[in-house]
Amino acid sequence: MDQTRFATLAAALLQERSQIRHIAAARDLVVNLIYPLQGNESALGLDYNRNEAQRAAALRARDTADLVLAGPVDLVQGGKSFIGRFPVFTPGPNGSETFWGIVSAVVDANKLYAQSGLLDPDLAIDIDLIGHDGTGVNGARFYGSGAASANDPVTADVILPSGSWRIAAIPKGGWAGTPTNTWALRLLILLAGALIMVPALIMGRLIEERLNHIRELKRRELQLARMSRRLGLALDTSKVAVWEMNVGEKEEYWDDRMNELYGYPADGAPRNTKDWEKRVHPDDLERANSEFNAAFTGDRGSYVSQFRIVLDDGETRHIRALGTLYKDAGTPAKMIGVNWDVTADVALNDELKRANALTEARNAELERAKARIEHNALHDSLTGLPNRRYLDDVMADHARQFAEGKETAALLQMDLDRFKQINDTLGHSAGDAMLVHAASILRATVEPGDFVARVGGDEFVVVRRWQTGAGNPSIRGLAKLSERIVERMQQPLSYGGHDCRVGVSIGIATDMDELADPTRLLVNADIALYRAKERGRNRHQFFNDALQTEIITTKRVADNILSGLEQRQFVAHYQPQFDAETLEVIGVEALARWNHPREGLLAPNAFLKIAEELNVVATIDRIVLEQALADFNRWEEIGLGIPKTSVNVSARRLHDDELINNLRQMDIRPGTVSFELVESIFLDENDEVITWNVNQIKELGIDIEIDDFGTGYASIVSLMKLKPRRLKIDRQLVMPIVHSAGQRQLVGSIIDIGRSLGIEVLAEGVETMQHAKVLRQLGCNALQGYAFAKAMSADDLIEFVQSRRWRNTG
Repeated sequence: MDQTRFATLAAALLQERSQIRHIAAARDLVVNLIYPLQGNESALGLDYNRNEAQRAAALRARDTADLVLAGPVDLVQGGKSFIGRFPVFTPGPNGSETFWGIVSAVVDANKLYAQSGLLDPDLAIDIDLIGHDGTGVNGARFYGSGAASANDPVTADVILPSGSWRIAAIPKGGWAGTPTNTWALRLLILLAGALIMVPALIMGRLIEERLNHIRELKRRELQLARMSRRLGLALDTSKVAVWEMNVGEKEEYWDDRMNELYGYPADGAPRNTKDWEKRVHPDDLERANSEFNAAFTGDRGSYVSQFRIVLDDGETRHIRALGTLYKDAGTPAKMIGVNWDVTADVALNDELKRANALTEARNAELERAKARIEHNALHDSLTGLPNRRYLDDVMADHARQFAEGKETAALLQMDLDRFKQINDTLGHSAGDAMLVHAASILRATVEPGDFVARVGGDEFVVVRRWQTGAGNPSIRGLAKLSERIVERMQQPLSYGGHDCRVGVSIGIATDMDELADPTRLLVNADIALYRAKERGRNRHQFFNDALQTEIITTKRVADNILSGLEQRQFVAHYQPQFDAETLEVIGVEALARWNHPREGLLAPNAFLKIAEELNVVATIDRIVLEQALADFNRWEEIGLGIPKTSVNVSARRLHDDELINNLRQMDIRPGTVSFELVESIFLDENDEVITWNVNQIKELGIDIEIDDFGTGYASIVSLMKLKPRRLKIDRQLVMPIVHSAGQRQLVGSIIDIGRSLGIEVLAEGVETMQHAKVLRQLGCNALQGYAFAKAMSADDLIEFVQSRRWRNTG
């Protein structure tokens, strides 16, 4: 609090305690507030910690947390006083208390001595007071000459709030000579003193009781005044209006706030029910009167109501009213009540209702938006079917149900046939229309309860689930469902004046057997779908033991291929090539062989398809090329006389951006190596990577040969563009030429085409010397086949060439 507030409170205390000279407050033991201020200015700022005379008592009050009466003390502003020090503590965290400071009541010592009679000149005794700062009999003397203490005094202890004083007294002038009857005399004095003291004590007790009664009355008056002030403050703060009336009478008492609330002057004039009814809103009057009158009937004895009033200026207020009946002895029953303005509360409540309605509307919209988002997250935007994520949830739920023995399921994986052609020819809009068409067919074909989803571009899935004990799932039923889907999916869709038709291939997997794995249904159905496409499309295929065995075998072979690549099990074997006229060796074809640790030497037909799926054919090509170059260099060193070697290059390797850089690092001599390419590579004239790589291969001095010519789709134009060094006629065309004139004519035509374009022609599959004779007559340049030699290792080739065994065969 500030000095003004402190002075107001201290003044009230000093009116009742005239011995108090002033009151001071010392926060943190430094005086900062004082009353009265006049005459005590020099005490402001007094630090008890630095004042030798007052420090001990101040610290004792702080440490004992109790009232300490100190003194007498020489004040810094002059004079001598006793000081009552009250330690003050304020609430701290966690229920603890924090020391704030000390409030001191300073009692004027001389005034206290005078009012207690010590300074009366007629006092017949000498007195010493001992126990400075309330330290008792062991303390210092602070009043008297010390004569009383030194001459066998009569003593008494005065108990203080914290400590005590000792009073020592002797007759003024000292004790007289001791008579012979001292003890009898002292006994007589004690009895006389008792006769004097008993009435004095009784009178003192009566006076004390009267003073206590007066103090209690003053306390109650103060409490009543305090409560009145609080009630007034509460009424002012809450703006509550008060009214009162005798039961059965029309006249009422309204306080000023009540008049103000109802728009009447605050003149203290009596009011009646007409004044009240005049203000009540017409729509609320009947109900308000009914609620008011109900308070006087029955056992309730209380009145509660809320209504509107209308003031003269048209302002509408909402009023809440409470009242209760009471009756004092000998007086008529009364009702006293309160009114207060709740217009703001009503407005706030209405606003809250509107806000709540708006919030509920927004929440509903959010729920709808959430439902839309969840639907979009789980459904395909084009067809409206569930998507892959939804399918994953369904399959996860099925796996749980299956694990608990509650259900089995079948899954149909579908892929549209010829869908790409529709997209490529009529555009993606036509493709989208076909997907919507396919989705509608699936919806109309499956049974209720079947789950249909679109899981990819033109891929769809149907899941059928059976509850355990609800009937055995039928394989035939699944087959019939697949047949219906295949049949209906062939129905044409008219788009842009075109009839668009697609087929559908279906793979089916179930988890009906003991070894079922519901988590692999989709994988198994996809494998069955792949087999259905291999078998000609537009059909269905169940996943079975044979496919399972094939998968296991394929995986085993794939693992072995990868392991074989790491362990360098893939090697090059060489089949010699011969001049058709002279039968001299004019080159070799390097062929890949797998030196399997358990199955022996394997030809490409045992591993090439799986190697393509593993995307390692290019790696095998590179291994064969590197080994062929190393063997070719060794043959040259020994003078074997083999002019060139040819190696197969896959289409995938021709797509490699780093192919030319890798070839440059191999330091290949021009004219010593040929790359054999299958003719289907050249169908795609727009593949810039292949075209660029082929041209760069030629610039490196590597010849290009067309392998298996006659089985693909190469045209004369593509041959003219590519300009290969050699054509290799496929063995399927060569084998029949001994017995078929038509085949001989066909092979002769190919030889003539090569000769006219300046391209050398080599025939593969020369099985007999009769084949060699016919081919030589047709003008073929070179021969390769079992009639001369099979593919062999590099070491066996050295022995074969050096022995010239083929001459004996020829």
